Amino acid sequence: MNDQGLTKLELEIMKVVWELGRATSRDVYEALRSTRPLAYTTINTMMKILEQKQFLRKWQEERTYVYEPTRPKETVVKTMVDDFVQRVFDGAAAPLLLQLVKDGKLSEKELREIIRVAKEEPE
Repeated sequence: MNDQGLTKLELEIMKVVWELGRATSRDVYEALRSTRPLAYTTINTMMKILEQKQFLRKWQEERTYVYEPTRPKETVVKTMVDDFVQRVFDGAAAPLLLQLVKDGKLSEKELREIIRVAKEEPE
C-alpha cells in the first residue's frame, strides 16, 4: 500500500466514506457541501486521487462509481499520528500530550481515560 499522507480535504472525504462504509462522489459532495464550498468536480478528482493513493477502491454500479475504503480509519489515523509525532516531537509523544493539556484540549474525562489506558497491560 501507498504510504503517502492525506491532505485536509482528502481526510475530510475519507471521514465521510468511513462513516458511510461505501459512497459515490455525489454522496461525499452532499455530505461536505454544507460545511465548505466545493465543486462536485473537485470531489470527483479528489476521490480519483485517493484511489491512486490506494486509500479507496472503486467499482461501477450501473453508470456510477462506488468507492469504499481500503484501510480502516484507525490504521490511517495511527499512521498520521505516528508521522506527526515523529516530525514535530522527534518521536516523543509526551510533549504532545503535555501541550494538549496546557492548551486545555483534554477534558478531565479524557485525562482519566488516558491514565486508565496507560495503566493497562500492553497487548
